[in-house]
Amino acid sequence: MTGSVLVVGASGLVGAASVDAFLDAGWDVTAVSRRRPEVFSAEPFRHLALDLRDPAACRAAADELPGVTHVVYTALYEKPGLVAGWKERDQMEINLAMLRNLLEPLAGVAALQHVTLLQGTKAYGVHRHPIRIPARERHPRDDHPNFYCLQEDYLRATSAEWGFAWTILRPQLIVGPAYGVAMNLPPVIGAYAAICRKERRDFGFPGGIGYVTEAVDTRLVANAALWAATSRSAWGEHFNLTNGEVFEWRDLWPALADALGVEPGPDRPVRLGEFLPAKSELWDDVVRQHRLRPLSLPELLGESHHYADFCFAHGAKSIPPPAFISTVKIKQAGFCETWDTEESMRYWLQVLIDRRVLPSRS
Repeated sequence: MTGSVLVVGASGLVGAASVDAFLDAGWDVTAVSRRRPEVFSAEPFRHLALDLRDPAACRAAADELPGVTHVVYTALYEKPGLVAGWKERDQMEINLAMLRNLLEPLAGVAALQHVTLLQGTKAYGVHRHPIRIPARERHPRDDHPNFYCLQEDYLRATSAEWGFAWTILRPQLIVGPAYGVAMNLPPVIGAYAAICRKERRDFGFPGGIGYVTEAVDTRLVANAALWAATSRSAWGEHFNLTNGEVFEWRDLWPALADALGVEPGPDRPVRLGEFLPAKSELWDDVVRQHRLRPLSLPELLGESHHYADFCFAHGAKSIPPPAFISTVKIKQAGFCETWDTEESMRYWLQVLIDRRVLPSRS
């Protein structure tokens, strides 16, 4: 079964991967994002530039989309500095307004069948307190203000009114090739490696105390969205997503160094949220020397250098509480895809090198 899917936030991590997944499956795809997504598929798709914070623009766009049957909503608003904004009310309200601005007019003109919405482990309160291990979808909603709950409640009410199905995906630490976004580590790690090489310093792990965590390849998330679109066992359900294994950053670091052509070294605690912006001129030299895309360091990083400090536990005085999520539910429902996290990270670093976003190993 195929249909016409609207991928919202299409230039981001999951958005671009979803455009690829649905195109490869034979769907008609309209990609909504401010800039045209960079995808692998050679199949044609429509790109619609749209500011989701503009209700009038969203209403006008909806009038052009009466044939849409499915929506994959991956758009996200984050504030500068990232982590502090997770607890701020205006960040939550803006994310709710963006979803409402799109769905409210679209539901009135399109024969919607299904909407997929992204959440994450912050739904379990991982950024506020220790969570149950493993976190399971059946656990009661964590009682803290967050835009996931606001969006979910709106989605439930709207789907009941208009008669379409929904699925909510909760991935853990997504990795892929997107740059200039809020939360993606490969561009940050690659930029840090390039600056270490330029300054003739070892590529030491910049984070804090070691801990075990999980990640998920953006291709897996996109394939889960494709599966959910037409699988009735997914409708009205939440699903956690990971690659299917755990890892520790220090164990992964030598493989990342090898992929980037730098020498690993002893730990070198560095707050990347401060260190990398101070190296903007040095990065410009790297871009010229290696004839990379003319991206400034802020254009490359987005807010992801702050996310790196969070993920690497920079400055942590004790081992962060474990944050493992169960993926049993989605496997029992029929989606069983897994990925090797080391291979996933190496693959996306190479993609960024091939796209001339990061310098080559030589």
